[in-house]
Amino acid sequence: MSAAALRAVLAETDASWHGQNEDERIAPELLAAGRESAIGRRLLGAWLAAEAAPALLAPQPGAGFAAAALRWPRARVERLVRDLGALAYAPAIRAEVRREPVRRLKQALDNAYLLALDSQVWDGKVQNQLALQLGEHLDRALRAADDAPLYALLDLRGRAELRLWAERRDPGLADWARLLLPRQLHDEAPALVAHLPPDVVERLHTHHGARPLSA
Repeated sequence: MSAAALRAVLAETDASWHGQNEDERIAPELLAAGRESAIGRRLLGAWLAAEAAPALLAPQPGAGFAAAALRWPRARVERLVRDLGALAYAPAIRAEVRREPVRRLKQALDNAYLLALDSQVWDGKVQNQLALQLGEHLDRALRAADDAPLYALLDLRGRAELRLWAERRDPGLADWARLLLPRQLHDEAPALVAHLPPDVVERLHTHHGARPLSA
């Protein structure tokens, strides 16, 4: 177990993952102290490995321990999630032609808007019922006074797309993406819905994994 890797994981893990419910949560002052001691970090890591992050914190030789957390800093995960969300909503984004909503989308999403329009990345073909649902959700978000509901909508979908893909292809990343955010933001796997083809998700995963954080 790499002490540096474990320290990096614990520094970014949301406090809600230390305990299965409110009654079991570690007090903030005890959690802070635990993160600062070698014994405390080992205990916290063992608890996470036993329940919330078995793939991420599984014993690995060499530099393999917690590799997903080191490869995927929070900023990189957030970029991937936002792009996956924008691409998942591509059918609705491409169908939106009203001047003000288009302006809002361009301004709020920047390059993610261009990604959503790129049919070479994904053709955007979905069943009519899903297309209507995506359009309704997007329209509701665009009626808000600011962009926060739009970002929340895309990130919710992006997290689902990433988790369902990563649980099969990169389980350590699936664990890590959960740990970065409060426990209550993550639904149980049977409740998740995703519709992007796996090869499309993998393409974005590869792109963001190789992209410098400063780019």
